[in-house]
Amino acid sequence: MIADVVVIGAGVVGACCARACAEAGLTVVVVDRGAVAGGTTGGGEGNILVSDKEPGPELDLALLSRELWAQMAGALGDSFELDPKGGLVVAANAATFEQLLRFADAQRACGVVAEPVAASDLPDLEPRISRDLAGGVLYPQDMQVQPMLAAAHIIESARATGRTTLLTECAVTGIDVDATGVISGVRTAQGVISTRYVINAAGTWGGEIAALAGVELPILPRRGFILVTEPLPPMVRHKVYAADYVANVASDNAGLETSAVIEGTHSGTILIGASRERVGFDKTLDWKVLGRLARQAIDVFPFLADVSLLRTYGGFRPYCPDHLPVIGPDPRVAGLMHACGHEGAGVGLAAATGHVIAQSITGAPTSIDLAPFSPARFEASRVG
Repeated sequence: MIADVVVIGAGVVGACCARACAEAGLTVVVVDRGAVAGGTTGGGEGNILVSDKEPGPELDLALLSRELWAQMAGALGDSFELDPKGGLVVAANAATFEQLLRFADAQRACGVVAEPVAASDLPDLEPRISRDLAGGVLYPQDMQVQPMLAAAHIIESARATGRTTLLTECAVTGIDVDATGVISGVRTAQGVISTRYVINAAGTWGGEIAALAGVELPILPRRGFILVTEPLPPMVRHKVYAADYVANVASDNAGLETSAVIEGTHSGTILIGASRERVGFDKTLDWKVLGRLARQAIDVFPFLADVSLLRTYGGFRPYCPDHLPVIGPDPRVAGLMHACGHEGAGVGLAAATGHVIAQSITGAPTSIDLAPFSPARFEASRVG
């Protein structure tokens, strides 16, 4: 088999890379050792957020991605349940509210729409919200998709171009690099694919794929759990989360951190998160963490105390030490492109990631500067 590009990973980031490359006229093979959205994507909530990004390169990427998600939704219809619900970040006390307002001021200077909300006005936005909160900020640009549907339909749209092949249940066993240090092929359980470019979109396992090409990426798993309630009539209008969620995302702490994140879905269920901890690839369900999430959610929406849980699920976020994804060409191996390490923002940043990766491969100017996301920021060493 021969292709211009091999995308390793059939999650939402890999799907967006495949679609963007196919639309640029490249032939693409998407390879995954499991099913579509069977890894990092399947353990997420599908958030497309600007509200949790501080000013800087990730916020620039998020703003671009939001626009590209809207364009994809226009092209593909309601196939992945894009919901422009907006986000509402709430503060438990006056001091936290002041910090939140300062954070919003800085974001607003970068193009984020952020509207302060007094405590007395919170019930106008969320009638069932706690009356004990100090205030909040409304982010109307925040959106949500169903992540597994998104990955599946975006890959299908790439296949519809006639330039994309999907290989699932097909493990990658090696990446071939010729004597000049240039990518020449990908070895899989189903044979060798000759290619000039490899896109590492393996999410939490991005470091393992990089190692197959002989380079290191410091990507670590960060475990998180989600609670799913019974289906209900619409009761939560926005993505609502506590202000300390932003600090938890940016934290380097390996220990457990939780903060209330609550949002409804098209099916009527309510998703409750979010937890973060570095415990390797341990999938053990931790009931103490689930209880803590439930209590924090009830503090924001007291009616949840009387709601039954339908199920729980968990997953691993691909964590980089500097909290930025790895996007773009690897200077150590010509033809190796990275699109991984997005931590919990992979879905939201996927559209822009695919877009700039395709631009980079085809030699077009990239829509944003990729230098902050380059693997060159890590020690330029090879494995072994």
